[in-house]
Amino acid sequence: MRRTDRLFDIIGILRDGNLHRAQDIAERLEVSVRTIYRDMDTLTASGVPVEGERGVGYMITAAITLPPLNLTVAELEALNLGMAIVGEAADPDLKAAALSLADKVDAVLPAQVVSQADAWKFAVYPFADAARGFAHMPTLRAAIRARQKLRLTYTSKDSVVSSRVVRPLHMEYWGRVWTLTAWCELREDHRVFRVDLIQTAEALPELFVDEPGKTLDDYVP
Repeated sequence: MRRTDRLFDIIGILRDGNLHRAQDIAERLEVSVRTIYRDMDTLTASGVPVEGERGVGYMITAAITLPPLNLTVAELEALNLGMAIVGEAADPDLKAAALSLADKVDAVLPAQVVSQADAWKFAVYPFADAARGFAHMPTLRAAIRARQKLRLTYTSKDSVVSSRVVRPLHMEYWGRVWTLTAWCELREDHRVFRVDLIQTAEALPELFVDEPGKTLDDYVP
Protein backbone atom coordinates (compact mmCIF):
# COMPACT_ATOMS: atom_id res chain seq x y z
CA MET A 1 0.00 0.00 0.00
CA ARG A 2 1.30 3.44 -0.90
CA ARG A 3 1.89 5.78 2.01
CA THR A 4 -0.60 8.33 0.69
CA ASP A 5 -3.26 5.63 0.50
CA ARG A 6 -2.47 4.53 4.03
CA LEU A 7 -2.74 8.08 5.36
CA PHE A 8 -6.11 8.37 3.67
CA ASP A 9 -7.24 5.13 5.28
CA ILE A 10 -6.07 6.29 8.71
CA ILE A 11 -8.12 9.47 8.37
CA GLY A 12 -11.11 7.35 7.40
CA ILE A 13 -10.66 5.20 10.51
CA LEU A 14 -10.35 8.21 12.82
CA ARG A 15 -13.29 10.12 11.36
CA ASP A 16 -15.81 8.29 13.54
CA GLY A 17 -14.72 10.39 16.51
CA ASN A 18 -13.77 7.38 18.64
CA LEU A 19 -10.42 6.69 20.24
CA HIS A 20 -8.34 4.17 18.26
CA ARG A 21 -5.20 2.45 19.51
CA ALA A 22 -2.15 2.44 17.24
CA GLN A 23 -1.97 -1.34 17.63
CA ASP A 24 -5.50 -1.76 16.30
CA ILE A 25 -4.87 0.55 13.35
CA ALA A 26 -1.60 -1.25 12.57
CA GLU A 27 -3.31 -4.64 12.53
CA ARG A 28 -6.10 -3.34 10.34
CA LEU A 29 -3.69 -1.86 7.79
CA GLU A 30 -1.15 -4.68 8.12
CA VAL A 31 1.80 -2.48 9.06
CA SER A 32 3.94 -2.06 12.16
CA VAL A 33 2.96 0.07 15.13
CA ARG A 34 6.09 2.15 14.54
CA THR A 35 4.80 2.93 11.02
CA ILE A 36 1.50 4.14 12.49
CA TYR A 37 3.36 6.37 14.95
CA ARG A 38 5.28 7.94 12.06
CA ASP A 39 2.07 8.38 10.09
CA MET A 40 0.39 10.10 13.04
CA ASP A 41 3.32 12.50 13.30
CA THR A 42 2.97 13.25 9.59
CA LEU A 43 -0.78 13.84 9.83
CA THR A 44 -0.33 16.14 12.82
CA ALA A 45 2.44 18.11 11.09
CA SER A 46 0.31 18.50 7.98
CA GLY A 47 -2.54 20.04 9.95
CA VAL A 48 -4.96 17.15 10.35
CA PRO A 49 -6.52 17.69 13.81
CA VAL A 50 -5.34 14.42 15.34
CA GLU A 51 -5.29 14.24 19.14
CA GLY A 52 -3.82 11.47 21.26
CA GLU A 53 -0.54 9.93 22.24
CA ARG A 54 1.42 6.75 21.94
CA GLY A 55 0.16 4.01 24.21
CA VAL A 56 -3.26 5.65 24.62
CA GLY A 57 -4.84 6.15 21.22
CA TYR A 58 -5.77 8.70 18.58
CA MET A 59 -8.87 10.48 17.35
CA ILE A 60 -9.74 13.34 14.99
CA THR A 61 -11.27 16.41 16.57
CA ALA A 62 -13.74 18.71 14.82
CA ALA A 63 -12.09 20.78 12.10
CA ILE A 64 -11.87 21.11 8.34
CA THR A 65 -9.86 18.17 7.00
CA LEU A 66 -8.76 17.11 3.57
CA PRO A 67 -7.61 13.65 2.54
CA PRO A 68 -4.09 13.23 1.12
CA LEU A 69 -3.98 14.69 -2.37
CA ASN A 70 -1.89 13.80 -5.40
CA LEU A 71 -0.81 17.04 -7.05
CA THR A 72 0.77 17.58 -10.44
CA VAL A 73 3.82 19.82 -10.69
CA ALA A 74 1.65 22.55 -12.23
CA GLU A 75 -0.91 22.26 -9.42
CA LEU A 76 1.83 22.48 -6.80
CA GLU A 77 3.23 25.53 -8.57
CA ALA A 78 -0.21 27.19 -8.56
CA LEU A 79 -0.69 26.43 -4.86
CA ASN A 80 2.68 27.90 -3.94
CA LEU A 81 2.16 30.95 -6.11
CA GLY A 82 -1.09 31.61 -4.26
CA MET A 83 0.64 31.20 -0.89
CA ALA A 84 3.45 33.49 -2.03
CA ILE A 85 0.99 36.22 -3.00
CA VAL A 86 -1.06 35.94 0.18
CA GLY A 87 2.13 35.72 2.25
CA GLU A 88 3.03 39.23 1.13
CA ALA A 89 -0.42 40.62 1.98
CA ALA A 90 -0.83 43.40 4.50
CA ASP A 91 -3.47 41.46 6.43
CA PRO A 92 -1.55 39.84 9.32
CA ASP A 93 -4.12 37.06 9.75
CA LEU A 94 -3.90 36.07 6.09
CA LYS A 95 -0.12 36.24 6.17
CA ALA A 96 0.00 33.99 9.23
CA ALA A 97 -2.44 31.59 7.57
CA ALA A 98 -0.27 31.43 4.44
CA LEU A 99 2.82 30.64 6.50
CA SER A 100 0.95 27.96 8.44
CA LEU A 101 -0.41 26.42 5.24
CA ALA A 102 3.06 26.39 3.69
CA ASP A 103 4.45 24.55 6.71
CA LYS A 104 1.70 21.93 6.39
CA VAL A 105 2.43 21.45 2.68
CA ASP A 106 6.16 21.17 3.37
CA ALA A 107 5.50 18.54 6.04
CA VAL A 108 3.86 16.09 3.64
CA LEU A 109 6.03 16.59 0.55
CA PRO A 110 8.10 13.55 -0.44
CA ALA A 111 11.49 13.64 1.24
CA GLN A 112 14.18 14.74 -1.20
CA VAL A 113 17.84 15.43 -0.58
CA VAL A 114 20.20 17.75 -2.41
CA SER A 115 23.79 18.41 -1.42
CA GLN A 116 23.23 22.17 -1.24
CA ALA A 117 20.16 21.92 1.01
CA ASP A 118 21.84 23.05 4.23
CA ALA A 119 23.41 26.04 2.52
CA TRP A 120 20.20 27.05 0.79
CA LYS A 121 18.00 26.76 3.91
CA PHE A 122 15.25 26.00 1.42
CA ALA A 123 12.43 25.61 3.94
CA VAL A 124 12.67 29.10 5.42
CA TYR A 125 12.88 31.43 2.45
CA PRO A 126 10.50 34.38 2.66
CA PHE A 127 7.57 34.31 0.31
CA ALA A 128 8.86 37.38 -1.55
CA ASP A 129 11.79 35.33 -2.85
CA ALA A 130 9.55 32.49 -4.00
CA ALA A 131 7.11 34.87 -5.67
CA ARG A 132 9.92 36.55 -7.59
CA GLY A 133 11.00 33.24 -9.09
CA PHE A 134 7.52 32.39 -10.39
CA ALA A 135 7.78 35.12 -13.05
CA HIS A 136 10.30 32.97 -14.94
CA MET A 137 8.45 29.66 -14.69
CA PRO A 138 6.54 29.86 -18.01
CA THR A 139 9.74 30.67 -19.93
CA LEU A 140 11.72 27.90 -18.23
CA ARG A 141 9.03 25.26 -18.70
CA ALA A 142 8.51 26.18 -22.34
CA ALA A 143 12.25 26.01 -23.04
CA ILE A 144 12.53 22.57 -21.43
CA ARG A 145 9.67 21.28 -23.59
CA ALA A 146 11.02 22.84 -26.77
CA ARG A 147 14.67 21.94 -25.96
CA GLN A 148 15.54 25.57 -26.47
CA LYS A 149 18.62 27.29 -25.09
CA LEU A 150 18.23 30.08 -22.56
CA ARG A 151 20.29 33.11 -21.64
CA LEU A 152 20.16 33.62 -17.89
CA THR A 153 21.23 36.53 -15.75
CA TYR A 154 21.87 34.90 -12.42
CA THR A 155 22.86 36.05 -8.95
CA SER A 156 24.74 33.42 -6.97
CA LYS A 157 24.38 32.84 -3.21
CA ASP A 158 27.53 34.99 -2.90
CA SER A 159 25.78 37.87 -4.73
CA VAL A 160 27.92 37.46 -7.86
CA VAL A 161 25.96 38.34 -11.03
CA SER A 162 26.73 36.44 -14.23
CA SER A 163 25.25 35.97 -17.67
CA ARG A 164 25.33 32.51 -19.17
CA VAL A 165 23.75 30.36 -21.89
CA VAL A 166 22.29 27.09 -20.67
CA ARG A 167 20.50 24.01 -21.92
CA PRO A 168 17.50 23.68 -19.55
CA LEU A 169 16.93 20.05 -18.60
CA HIS A 170 14.73 19.68 -15.53
CA MET A 171 12.93 21.56 -12.77
CA GLU A 172 12.37 20.41 -9.19
CA TYR A 173 10.65 21.70 -6.08
CA TRP A 174 12.53 21.77 -2.76
CA GLY A 175 10.10 23.24 -0.25
CA ARG A 176 9.13 26.76 -1.45
CA VAL A 177 12.15 27.01 -3.73
CA TRP A 178 12.25 25.73 -7.32
CA THR A 179 15.51 24.79 -9.02
CA LEU A 180 16.53 24.43 -12.66
CA THR A 181 19.06 21.76 -13.61
CA ALA A 182 20.85 22.71 -16.82
CA TRP A 183 24.01 22.26 -18.84
CA CYS A 184 25.91 25.52 -18.48
CA GLU A 185 27.97 26.50 -21.53
CA LEU A 186 29.93 29.03 -19.46
CA ARG A 187 31.16 26.40 -16.98
CA GLU A 188 31.00 23.49 -19.43
CA ASP A 189 29.29 21.42 -16.77
CA HIS A 190 25.92 20.74 -15.21
CA ARG A 191 24.67 23.41 -12.83
CA VAL A 192 21.62 23.74 -10.57
CA PHE A 193 20.12 27.23 -10.46
CA ARG A 194 17.68 28.49 -7.86
CA VAL A 195 14.81 29.95 -9.84
CA ASP A 196 14.27 32.80 -7.37
CA LEU A 197 17.86 33.97 -8.01
CA ILE A 198 17.37 34.21 -11.78
CA GLN A 199 17.14 37.89 -12.71
CA THR A 200 16.29 37.45 -16.39
CA ALA A 201 15.53 34.42 -18.57
CA GLU A 202 15.57 34.90 -22.34
CA ALA A 203 14.67 32.11 -24.75
CA LEU A 204 17.20 31.96 -27.60
CA PRO A 205 16.38 30.85 -31.18
CA GLU A 206 18.95 28.03 -30.93
CA LEU A 207 17.65 24.55 -30.13
CA PHE A 208 19.75 21.71 -28.73
CA VAL A 209 19.93 17.95 -29.05
CA ASP A 210 21.27 15.35 -26.65
CA GLU A 211 25.06 15.10 -26.61
CA PRO A 212 27.10 12.63 -24.55
CA GLY A 213 27.88 14.08 -21.13
CA LYS A 214 25.39 16.94 -21.40
CA THR A 215 22.06 15.22 -20.70
CA LEU A 216 20.06 14.99 -17.49
CA ASP A 217 21.01 11.31 -17.19
CA ASP A 218 24.67 12.36 -17.16
CA TYR A 219 24.15 14.73 -14.22
CA VAL A 220 25.56 13.51 -10.90
CA PRO A 221 24.53 15.71 -7.91
